[in-house]
Amino acid sequence: MTTAVIRPDSPSAAVERALTMLEAVAQESDGLSNAEISRKLNIPKSSASYILRTLETQGYLTRDAESGKYRVGLKILSLSRGALGGRDVRGIALPIMRHLSRETGLTCHLAVLDGADTVYIEKVEPEGFIRMDTWVGRRMRVHATSVGKAIVAHIPQQQLEQILRKSGMEKRTPKTITTAPRLLKELEKVRTQGYAIDDEENNLGARCVAAPVFSERGAIEASLGLSGTTQQVSPQTMPRILEALKDSARHISMGMGQRPPQRRSSSA
Repeated sequence: MTTAVIRPDSPSAAVERALTMLEAVAQESDGLSNAEISRKLNIPKSSASYILRTLETQGYLTRDAESGKYRVGLKILSLSRGALGGRDVRGIALPIMRHLSRETGLTCHLAVLDGADTVYIEKVEPEGFIRMDTWVGRRMRVHATSVGKAIVAHIPQQQLEQILRKSGMEKRTPKTITTAPRLLKELEKVRTQGYAIDDEENNLGARCVAAPVFSERGAIEASLGLSGTTQQVSPQTMPRILEALKDSARHISMGMGQRPPQRRSSSA
C-alpha cells in the first residue's frame, strides 16, 4: 500500500496551515502578529500573510490596526453550534453558573473532555477587578487542573492511560502532579470527596476547585469549576465554596436527568 504525500503547496496543506494558525492565535489572549505566527509555526511569512488575510476577510480573525496583531473573530463562535448542539448541559448550567459566581465572587467555568484535553465551553465572571486569564475554547491538560481531574476521575483507567500517553504530564508549576501513580491516588480522593482541587498546579497564585456533572445515565458529562486567587480560595473560605459548588453541580446533573439516590425509609 502506498502512502499519499501532501505537497507543501497542495490545498490540503493550505487548509492544515489555516487551522493551525487559527489554533495558535486562539491560544494567545493578546493576539499574534504575522511575523510571530510565521516564526512560531515555521511557515513562510508570505504564505502566512495570504492565509491571514483570507481568514480576516471571512471574519474568523480580526487585525488590530496599531499593533498589527491578529485575534480570533466573533464569527468563529458560529462554528461551536454544531459541536455543542447536542450538549444541553451548557444551557442548563448557565443560569446556575451565574448564581454560583455571584454567591462566591469567583470565576465559574464549565468544561468537557475533548480527546486528551479539557476544554472550557462556558465561563461566567463575577463583578470586581480580579479577572482570570481564561476563555471559552481554552484547552488544558487534565492532570494539572481541577476541571480536568473532576472529569477523568470518572472515566475508565484505560482511557486515562491513553490520554496520559498522548499528552504527557507537563510540570506546569513546582506543585504539578507529574507521575501516574500520584495522579491515580489523587483521582481516588476526588471520587471519595466529590470534588477536585488545583492548588497552584496549573498557575502559581491561583487555586481552583471543580465538581463532576453527570448525565441521565450516570456517565460523566462535564465538570463545574470555580477559580480564584489563593487569597480568595483559602482554608477559611473553602468549606463555603465547596458546599456551593457541589450543590450547583448536583442541580446541573439533575437538570440533565439524573435523579438523586433515594433514601431508604426506616421500618416502623
